[in-house]
Amino acid sequence: MTNNAINTPDQVPMGKTTKVSCDYLKLDHGNPRLVAISACPTDEKIIAQLYRGEELEELLQSIAANGYIDIEPLIVWLDPSDQKFTVLEGNRRLAAIRLFREPGLVQAIAKDGLKISVPAISADKMESISAVSVYSVPDRDAARSFIGFKHINGAAKWESYAKAKFAAAWYRSGNTTLEEIAGKIGDKHDTIKRMVSAIYVLEQAEHGGIFSLSDRKTTKFNFSHLYTALSRTDYMDYLGLKTAWSRYDPQENPVPADKLDRLRKVLVWIYGSKEDDKDSVIQSQNPDLKNLGETLASAEGQHMLLAGRPLAEAYASTRPADEVFSSALIRARNMLRDAANSLRGYDGRDQSLLNVADDIFVTAKIVRDKMKEEFNTAIGGSESGG
Repeated sequence: MTNNAINTPDQVPMGKTTKVSCDYLKLDHGNPRLVAISACPTDEKIIAQLYRGEELEELLQSIAANGYIDIEPLIVWLDPSDQKFTVLEGNRRLAAIRLFREPGLVQAIAKDGLKISVPAISADKMESISAVSVYSVPDRDAARSFIGFKHINGAAKWESYAKAKFAAAWYRSGNTTLEEIAGKIGDKHDTIKRMVSAIYVLEQAEHGGIFSLSDRKTTKFNFSHLYTALSRTDYMDYLGLKTAWSRYDPQENPVPADKLDRLRKVLVWIYGSKEDDKDSVIQSQNPDLKNLGETLASAEGQHMLLAGRPLAEAYASTRPADEVFSSALIRARNMLRDAANSLRGYDGRDQSLLNVADDIFVTAKIVRDKMKEEFNTAIGGSESGG
């Protein structure tokens, strides 16, 4: 049962739901949702990222219209250094509350280029965010089972990177195994083990100055690209990882030191680099991630990628010539059929399109004549040999 009295931190009982003033609550700077903010994230940067990616705008509108619906308590831990509660679960809600209560936050965040629109709120709705229900726990470990189930396989799922960071921190605590973590959060497919292994690879790159998430060219960080790639044999071989390495308990710094330059290349190919002004070669996980891995297994394919050639071209260089030819010919036929079926869309006014059609006609004749020549030679040789 919730105690409706507003308590100071020293009055909040452990393991019970009670109310505290929002003045005593602070954001969790170790929140698994945070992606490459900085080594020392600020409250402003945390709120900005939650606003961009966690539907904070909708929550602000809801609170302004209905007040704070105090059904589910925030899970908090009392930090003895400042006698404030770190919110382990409920940072999105706290961010919204603080935006209403602290107008200066909006101005500070605007200096970094993000304009947050905070709706007007009535006095009675404002009163609903003066104090909220919390559930105090002695440490992070005590909250992990609940938070993990809710955000990894429950109704409020996190993105894969947040899940992986959460599981990795839990595993590092030394209080449980990955098998136990998977059981507690309902994972039955070794996904957590693969995610944590990929976190260790990413951290190795970050700590070694090989690659930084803040340098990536892609707007969204698709962490699934990385842990999917690292489960493929071609990427393992390229990076010097042992076969099926992610099936075992994760180890720190899994990539051999002499392969770190290759790790940077892989991360830049997957995520791009602002510093190097290189775009990601991955447009979609399927089939680009598979094609990149197969390209890395070929010396010629690697050279083409390093020369800045498109992935499609580098990948094509790794395939047998007859396979590339037949595939291209069939694609060309299908595309020409699509054009034939859409001829009503050409009104005869565009000379440039007619020029394109002439070029296709000449090219097709060259291909056909050469194929006919090779066909006749093959038939003739077969008959003379018979």
